[in-house]
Amino acid sequence: MRLAGWGPTICGMPSDNRSAIHENVRRILAELPDGVALVAAAKGRSVEEIVAAVDAGVRIVGQNYVQEAEAAVEAIGKAAEWHLIGHLQRNKAKDAVRLFDMVESVDSLRLARRLDRECAELDRKMPILIEINSGREPQKSGVLPEEALELVAAVARLERLDVRGLMTMGPFVEDPEELRPGFRETRALFEKLAVELRDVRMEILSMGMSDSYRVAIEEGATMVRIGTALFGPRPRV
Repeated sequence: MRLAGWGPTICGMPSDNRSAIHENVRRILAELPDGVALVAAAKGRSVEEIVAAVDAGVRIVGQNYVQEAEAAVEAIGKAAEWHLIGHLQRNKAKDAVRLFDMVESVDSLRLARRLDRECAELDRKMPILIEINSGREPQKSGVLPEEALELVAAVARLERLDVRGLMTMGPFVEDPEELRPGFRETRALFEKLAVELRDVRMEILSMGMSDSYRVAIEEGATMVRIGTALFGPRPRV
């Protein structure tokens, strides 16, 4: 598929950059098992880069920030599904509900209630994932695994939100094998919630990034968020 209005070099982006993105997308899509969805993690990426990824077959784009998503959503629109994968401040909830198709990073009841109110204003229902702090890092967002059942049960009672599963980030480590225990614990939690909360559809387990997605898939991920392996190293600011 080629997005209408974009020329061979996509508004001046070098054709070799575009070709590299195309090749990376196709290689990773071919590698992913059936039932595992790819989210192109587009933090810090230009609209041209995102267009190249969508043109190559990406169907879900993940953005970390509401502000950064604005231009890409305006340019690409419904050619992709848009996920918020970064921490969401409550004062940005209104814009998030307007821009995104899913919020993967709901980590508190206060945020969920704010999203619920904003969804009611727009007369929509939004699918969400609950973010799990599987590394138990005090500086990171996400609910602790042992507190997830209570949070998921409470969020599931909100009329305008549809809990579809869990997301976890994991700490930054050199060896992705170090993330395996956290992924495994999140998968076990995912399965436990599916049994104990019969009115919640536990369908999506979003785990793993460029350096860890293979380990995450081995531990049961149904969605992976990949940036560098698709787009190349992020430009230095």
